[in-house]
Amino acid sequence: MMSRFVFRALLALVSLGLLAAGPASAEVKMPPIEQKPFATHHIVLQISDPNPMKQTLVLNVAANLARYYGPDKVDLEIVAFGPGLRLLLDNNVNRKRVIEMAKNYGIKFDACHNTLMNFSKQLGYTPKLNPEAEVVPAGAARIVDLVQHGYILIKP
Repeated sequence: MMSRFVFRALLALVSLGLLAAGPASAEVKMPPIEQKPFATHHIVLQISDPNPMKQTLVLNVAANLARYYGPDKVDLEIVAFGPGLRLLLDNNVNRKRVIEMAKNYGIKFDACHNTLMNFSKQLGYTPKLNPEAEVVPAGAARIVDLVQHGYILIKP
């Protein structure tokens, strides 16, 4: 049974249009939630802010958590949507850091397909994503799914 909190969160996201499911969203499937087998902590970090300092902050928080708990004991996923998707664009100043964090700490990076399509409309072309970014249909929906699977949400 869905908790009141999750129901209210979903209702708020739908009313904000963040879970809009149009033809573009239908083409991309939500990846399965694959938790690290020995992880004792499951954390999702949200980045929806265009501010470069916030983008650096979310990466710092993830790196600090990975170092504190150890990369095998913490399962970290960073979900970027809205203006925060800029973090996962291939030309972002943090490109190499994202790649290193994925390889060294096993951090997963999710890019919102809805936002990517909106960027594409505004730019006239689809921007290239960081090679470590996995496209999910809707960033907000990915966060809801992860929270329902026991992940703790942190929004630095």
